[in-house]
Amino acid sequence: MGGMSWIHWLIVIAVVALLFGGRGKLSGLMGDAAKGIKAFRDGLKTEDKVDETPAQPLPRTESEKDKIVS
Repeated sequence: MGGMSWIHWLIVIAVVALLFGGRGKLSGLMGDAAKGIKAFRDGLKTEDKVDETPAQPLPRTESEKDKIVS
C-alpha cells in the first residue's frame, strides 16, 4: 500500500515535466485551455438561436388518400 505503481510514477514525471520543462510552457498550456473553454461556451450560446419554424406535414399521394378514406 505504501509503494507507488508505474501509473503514479508516470503522473509524477508528467507534472514535473510540465512545471520545470521550460519557461512559460505551463502558462501557455493553461492559456490554450482557457481559449478552448471560451470557444465551447460561445458555441453553446449560438446554439440557442435555432430557426423555430413549425414542421410542415409531407404532401400525401393519391394512394395514401385512398387508404385514409377506406
